[in-house]
Amino acid sequence: MALQQKGGTLMKRSTIMAIASIVALVFGIAFLVVPAWLMSTYGVTLEAAGEWVGRYFGSALVGIAAVTWLARNAPESEGVRAVVIGDLVVSFTGLVVAVLDVVFGVGNALIWLNVVIYLLLTLGFGYLQFSKPKEA
Repeated sequence: MALQQKGGTLMKRSTIMAIASIVALVFGIAFLVVPAWLMSTYGVTLEAAGEWVGRYFGSALVGIAAVTWLARNAPESEGVRAVVIGDLVVSFTGLVVAVLDVVFGVGNALIWLNVVIYLLLTLGFGYLQFSKPKEA
Protein backbone atom coordinates (compact mmCIF):
# COMPACT_ATOMS: atom_id res chain seq x y z
CA MET A 1 0.00 0.00 0.00
CA ALA A 2 1.37 3.34 -0.97
CA LEU A 3 1.84 5.98 1.68
CA GLN A 4 -0.77 8.67 1.11
CA GLN A 5 -1.31 11.45 3.60
CA LYS A 6 -4.74 12.95 2.92
CA GLY A 7 -7.76 10.74 2.33
CA GLY A 8 -5.62 7.83 1.19
CA THR A 9 -4.39 4.60 2.61
CA LEU A 10 -2.54 5.98 5.65
CA MET A 11 -5.63 7.74 7.01
CA LYS A 12 -7.79 4.65 6.59
CA ARG A 13 -5.11 2.42 8.09
CA SER A 14 -4.67 4.80 10.99
CA THR A 15 -8.40 4.88 11.73
CA ILE A 16 -8.92 1.12 11.46
CA MET A 17 -5.88 0.38 13.60
CA ALA A 18 -6.81 2.99 16.22
CA ILE A 19 -10.30 1.51 16.58
CA ALA A 20 -8.90 -2.03 16.78
CA SER A 21 -6.38 -0.92 19.40
CA ILE A 22 -9.02 0.68 21.58
CA VAL A 23 -11.31 -2.37 21.37
CA ALA A 24 -8.42 -4.71 22.23
CA LEU A 25 -7.32 -2.47 25.10
CA VAL A 26 -10.80 -2.24 26.63
CA PHE A 27 -11.38 -5.99 26.49
CA GLY A 28 -7.77 -6.67 27.53
CA ILE A 29 -8.01 -4.54 30.65
CA ALA A 30 -11.39 -6.06 31.52
CA PHE A 31 -9.95 -9.58 31.22
CA LEU A 32 -6.93 -8.59 33.31
CA VAL A 33 -8.88 -6.89 36.09
CA VAL A 34 -12.34 -8.49 36.21
CA PRO A 35 -12.34 -11.68 34.10
CA ALA A 36 -15.10 -13.41 36.10
CA TRP A 37 -17.41 -10.38 35.84
CA LEU A 38 -16.73 -9.97 32.11
CA MET A 39 -17.48 -13.61 31.39
CA SER A 40 -20.58 -13.49 33.61
CA THR A 41 -22.03 -10.84 31.27
CA TYR A 42 -21.90 -13.56 28.60
CA GLY A 43 -23.62 -16.03 30.94
CA VAL A 44 -20.43 -17.98 31.66
CA THR A 45 -19.06 -18.57 35.16
CA LEU A 46 -15.35 -18.96 35.83
CA GLU A 47 -13.64 -20.81 38.62
CA ALA A 48 -10.31 -19.52 39.95
CA ALA A 49 -8.23 -21.31 37.29
CA GLY A 50 -10.48 -19.92 34.55
CA GLU A 51 -9.96 -16.41 35.89
CA TRP A 52 -6.20 -16.80 35.48
CA VAL A 53 -6.63 -18.06 31.92
CA GLY A 54 -8.78 -14.99 31.27
CA ARG A 55 -5.98 -12.79 32.62
CA TYR A 56 -3.48 -14.43 30.24
CA PHE A 57 -5.87 -13.67 27.38
CA GLY A 58 -6.20 -10.10 28.65
CA SER A 59 -2.43 -9.64 28.65
CA ALA A 60 -2.31 -10.85 25.03
CA LEU A 61 -5.04 -8.38 24.06
CA VAL A 62 -3.18 -5.50 25.72
CA GLY A 63 -0.07 -6.50 23.76
CA ILE A 64 -2.03 -6.60 20.50
CA ALA A 65 -3.46 -3.18 21.34
CA ALA A 66 0.02 -1.74 21.93
CA VAL A 67 1.54 -3.15 18.73
CA THR A 68 -1.43 -2.08 16.61
CA TRP A 69 -1.54 1.39 18.16
CA LEU A 70 2.18 1.96 17.62
CA ALA A 71 1.98 0.81 13.97
CA ARG A 72 -1.09 2.87 13.07
CA ASN A 73 0.80 5.97 11.84
CA ALA A 74 4.09 4.33 10.90
CA PRO A 75 5.31 4.68 7.34
CA GLU A 76 4.42 1.80 5.06
CA SER A 77 6.90 -1.03 5.53
CA GLU A 78 7.21 -4.79 5.78
CA GLY A 79 6.80 -4.42 9.55
CA VAL A 80 3.51 -2.54 9.24
CA ARG A 81 2.26 -5.09 6.71
CA ALA A 82 3.18 -7.83 9.20
CA VAL A 83 1.12 -6.11 11.91
CA VAL A 84 -1.85 -5.79 9.54
CA ILE A 85 -1.60 -9.47 8.58
CA GLY A 86 -1.30 -10.48 12.24
CA ASP A 87 -4.34 -8.39 13.14
CA LEU A 88 -6.24 -9.90 10.21
CA VAL A 89 -5.40 -13.42 11.43
CA VAL A 90 -6.50 -12.57 14.99
CA SER A 91 -9.72 -10.98 13.73
CA PHE A 92 -10.60 -13.76 11.29
CA THR A 93 -9.89 -16.60 13.71
CA GLY A 94 -11.81 -14.71 16.39
CA LEU A 95 -14.73 -14.40 13.97
CA VAL A 96 -14.67 -18.15 13.31
CA VAL A 97 -14.61 -18.89 17.06
CA ALA A 98 -17.40 -16.38 17.74
CA VAL A 99 -19.62 -17.91 15.05
CA LEU A 100 -18.92 -21.40 16.41
CA ASP A 101 -19.73 -20.08 19.89
CA VAL A 102 -23.12 -18.90 18.63
CA VAL A 103 -23.78 -22.33 17.14
CA PHE A 104 -22.30 -24.60 19.83
CA GLY A 105 -21.46 -22.39 22.83
CA VAL A 106 -23.02 -22.14 26.24
CA GLY A 107 -23.13 -18.36 26.50
CA ASN A 108 -26.02 -15.98 25.99
CA ALA A 109 -27.07 -13.68 23.14
CA LEU A 110 -24.31 -11.18 24.00
CA ILE A 111 -21.93 -13.38 22.01
CA TRP A 112 -23.40 -11.69 18.93
CA LEU A 113 -21.45 -8.60 20.03
CA ASN A 114 -18.25 -10.59 19.53
CA VAL A 115 -19.44 -11.74 16.11
CA VAL A 116 -20.06 -8.13 15.07
CA ILE A 117 -16.77 -6.84 16.50
CA TYR A 118 -14.70 -9.57 14.88
CA LEU A 119 -16.59 -9.23 11.58
CA LEU A 120 -15.95 -5.49 11.42
CA LEU A 121 -12.29 -5.92 12.36
CA THR A 122 -11.86 -8.70 9.78
CA LEU A 123 -13.42 -6.51 7.10
CA GLY A 124 -11.22 -3.56 8.09
CA PHE A 125 -7.95 -5.48 8.18
CA GLY A 126 -8.97 -7.45 5.07
CA TYR A 127 -9.51 -4.15 3.29
CA LEU A 128 -6.08 -2.92 4.37
CA GLN A 129 -4.40 -6.15 3.31
CA PHE A 130 -6.12 -6.78 -0.01
CA SER A 131 -7.11 -3.36 -1.40
CA LYS A 132 -4.93 -1.86 -4.06
CA PRO A 133 -3.50 1.55 -3.13
CA LYS A 134 -4.42 4.54 -5.24
CA GLU A 135 -1.61 5.87 -7.35
CA ALA A 136 -0.20 9.18 -6.11
